[in-house]
Amino acid sequence: RWRLGKVSDKGIPPVVLENLPVCGNCHSFSADGGVLGLDVDYANDKGSYAIAPAQEEITLDKEKLITWSDYRRDAKNPTFGLLSQVSPDGQYVVSTVKDRSVFVARDDLYYSQLFFPVKGILAVYSRKDKTFRALPGADDKEFVQSNPAWSPDGKTLLFARSRAYELKNLRNKSSALLTPDEAAEFLQGGKEFKFDIYKVPFNGGRGGRAEPLPGASGNGMSNFFPKYSPDGKWLVFCRARNFMLLQPDSELYIMPAKGGAARRMNCNRSAMNSWHSWSPNGRWLVFASKANSAYTQLFLTHIDEQGNDTPPVLLADFTAPDRAANIPEFAPGKAGLIKRLKEKFLDFLSYMRAGFEYIRSEDADGAIKKYGRSLELNPENPDAHTMLGIAYDAKGDDAQALREYNEALKLDPESSVALARTGIILAKRGEPEKAAEYYQRSLKAQPGAATVHFLLAEALGMQSQSKEERSRYHEALDSRPGYARDYPVSSDPLERKRKLGEAIGHYKQAAALDPGDASIRMQLGAALEADGRPKEALPHFREAARLEPENAMHHHNLATALDKQGGLAEAVSHYREVIGILPGFAVVHSNLGYALERLGKTGEAREQYREALRLDPELREAKIRLATLDAKTPGARP
Repeated sequence: RWRLGKVSDKGIPPVVLENLPVCGNCHSFSADGGVLGLDVDYANDKGSYAIAPAQEEITLDKEKLITWSDYRRDAKNPTFGLLSQVSPDGQYVVSTVKDRSVFVARDDLYYSQLFFPVKGILAVYSRKDKTFRALPGADDKEFVQSNPAWSPDGKTLLFARSRAYELKNLRNKSSALLTPDEAAEFLQGGKEFKFDIYKVPFNGGRGGRAEPLPGASGNGMSNFFPKYSPDGKWLVFCRARNFMLLQPDSELYIMPAKGGAARRMNCNRSAMNSWHSWSPNGRWLVFASKANSAYTQLFLTHIDEQGNDTPPVLLADFTAPDRAANIPEFAPGKAGLIKRLKEKFLDFLSYMRAGFEYIRSEDADGAIKKYGRSLELNPENPDAHTMLGIAYDAKGDDAQALREYNEALKLDPESSVALARTGIILAKRGEPEKAAEYYQRSLKAQPGAATVHFLLAEALGMQSQSKEERSRYHEALDSRPGYARDYPVSSDPLERKRKLGEAIGHYKQAAALDPGDASIRMQLGAALEADGRPKEALPHFREAARLEPENAMHHHNLATALDKQGGLAEAVSHYREVIGILPGFAVVHSNLGYALERLGKTGEAREQYREALRLDPELREAKIRLATLDAKTPGARP
């Protein structure tokens, strides 16, 4: 929902745009307000961007759209077009292209996402020539260059720069957005990422040499969102310990535009100060803060000729109790005439993308509505049926999900995703034979799908077990998680051997295609162990623990494998790792005690047996081992 109104008017500002089902947020104006630039999602293109003349009613149709993806279009190196800005004369737009960003949802209403670029260059679009080209000085692939801002005369660009970073767990090099697993080193690993503000001459798009801006660079902090005052005298920017966008410790700093000492502004509130914009006369600054609420609110401060700012006032009429007020922008000149923005560019692919965003945010009901609307516009789209099935799957409605997958397969019998998702539901229903058939068809359509090789291996593994044995095994796991360690076996040794062999083959293919997936390694180790190949299994258990050192089960599997093969000292180390992560795991205390006992450390062993029985007084193996140990060393009993 977009609102546009005068600060001096009483009452809530009128809505000029609402119910846009795709992203339409980041925007900017030319200096006279005559040109509006707006990020939008059109069709299946995240790089789409609207450029429109400002007037009372603006219709956003396909003729007003460009796409940053047209800059050296390459499916292996896509573009989102991040934080675009219209030039003061309205003739150019600059944006981040060939970008890759950490974009991870967080379960925190106050700070719901971590979002910052780790790769990208600046490119310029000429409205006159309808061409895209990189901006020399801000196009070095060794760095990420983003968050551009024009000087009032259009002769200089400021931007945030840091050394480009290749993530350790990057799985898809053609992806512009990173998953939580891929970004784990930032989320859990404590990896820092800081930006400096640089300036580069524009020179009609020819660029020049980029230089760090003194006062907003090299200060051990992350500096971003530079904004010139309209007279070009001052610069306000954000500073935080790390990253960019939605940082809890983000504060506003002001400094002379040519460089110099930066001063923390008086207007800063207690939490997240950002998204600032100068008034056309350069005497006011609006910004967003989370000081009072999880939903950002807008505040206004006055700035005098010496750059001194006042304590802020809340723009109460521009704030709602259940909505974030974000990315405020003073609308200069002609922009103040806008009364309505209408979209006329949405198609079935737009609703597909909108549905995907709901899936990303774990809102299955919202996704179902958008995919349903997409199918209304194009009932013959198999991908929409597949994604609608995934949304129903997320709600736990397997029957409706299966119906949608079937519809997708009627339209496209080789849809690898619909085939694989059908297999998953059949496996859940205890039909591994049928599931395997669908996985095999999926792999025929897409042989390089590591996940489907993994799923097929699991289904084959299930076939190597009798239904009764499999049922007893899972009942044991459900009743006492972690206690059932051994792989269930079939009463038919030859059939078991054959199916296990096939499963191992597919686990190996999955591991080769996705070597960074710890779950694949763990399951491959378990299958090899079940097939009587414990020495081959050990390296895979070890690799799973290395890939996910915080996963207790990986350490437990490695410890028990080492234990069985006589590697007691190393087994002890990994049993202790498990206890450090899950101290209430009684069976691990018992296993640790037994390993210590065999190493001759009977006192420590006894302590572990007692702790196991404290946690689970009915743990039979701990009772027997403690009684046996006490019988061997009666003098050591309390």
